[in-house]
Amino acid sequence: MGKRKRELRQQSIWIATQELPRSASHPFYKRLNRILEQNGFDEYVERLCKSFYAPTMGRPSLAPGMYFRLLMLGYFEGIDSERGIAWRAADSLSVREFLGLELGEAPADHSTISRTRRLIDVETHRAVFSWILDRLAAAGLVKGETLGVDATTLEANAALRSIVRRDTGEGYEAFLTRLAKASGIATPTREDLARLDRKRPKKGSNDDWTHPQDPDARITKMKDGRTHLAHKAEHAVDLKTGVGVAVTIQPADKGDTEAVKETLTEAAENVEKVKPQTEVVKELVADKGYHSNALLEDLAILGVRTYISEPLRGRRNWQGKHPTRNAGYGNRRRIGGTRADGCCASVVSAWSALSHMHTKLEDCVGYTCAATPTSSNVCLFIPQR
Repeated sequence: MGKRKRELRQQSIWIATQELPRSASHPFYKRLNRILEQNGFDEYVERLCKSFYAPTMGRPSLAPGMYFRLLMLGYFEGIDSERGIAWRAADSLSVREFLGLELGEAPADHSTISRTRRLIDVETHRAVFSWILDRLAAAGLVKGETLGVDATTLEANAALRSIVRRDTGEGYEAFLTRLAKASGIATPTREDLARLDRKRPKKGSNDDWTHPQDPDARITKMKDGRTHLAHKAEHAVDLKTGVGVAVTIQPADKGDTEAVKETLTEAAENVEKVKPQTEVVKELVADKGYHSNALLEDLAILGVRTYISEPLRGRRNWQGKHPTRNAGYGNRRRIGGTRADGCCASVVSAWSALSHMHTKLEDCVGYTCAATPTSSNVCLFIPQR
């Protein structure tokens, strides 16, 4: 039986590359690289991102093709930080081969990935996403008839304690101090401010407060019950193939029944670009957060069949609301004929295509996923505005 030597062994200075221990290459990354190369992915993104790079200044920067592959790596393996992506790229021979790194070549540092992400604008990321969606459509992986829509809140990179008043621009503590002095407390202490803050109604209204560095962030309650500044990421997935066809970033305090209209419009436009003269969005699958009389009626007028889980509401008064009643009853029949919190079997089956992507979206910080992680698809991350 071999035993590990307790003293440190002197490492070899030189070793032939053919003598390095190699495992079988990752079949997914190998095939994905082959598909990207066959369709000229690197040449396309280099032309698209040319304006963001200086022609002959400084040391060579991170190539656009490698940058987008690093983002794909982070999504496919559920890595939620650029430090983790850089570490994974340095640790795996299969990943290094996917990125096109030589054995003696160091991968990009996390700061380089972050700087490149900030350098390339959102429109360029969306153009790359459209290019990938076009290739998926050419392979027959985009149908666009049955869409599943879901949204999640992403914590913003902004501290709640840094919010300021929209009208005066003063900070939260300065605002409370002014209220305390107006109420007769000449020199308020922190305890006085906390007591005053507890008694105030609607103290976290988005109509009154904003963040100076991230004005798009909204004060909202996260799924774990905590209150943070956040954004809402909503995505639409082709449930027949698992391909993401649209993703939108919207205010976190915007209701699902309103946000879904923008997402469906973008999904229809994206599908029509890659599949012209094709009738799209015939069916919509969603959870009970998207159930409303107005949305069901609007979709029924457009000829879209809905499979939206219906929450418990008790008896309804349909007098003078016959179109709304017909749309609601039609949706109820399609989900199984019961007013329950859960969806019917077909809806539950459809949600399986969304579950993995939904988890990854919650794990990401500062990114929005634009495709599902199936073996035949390509995924991009689109930075938030």
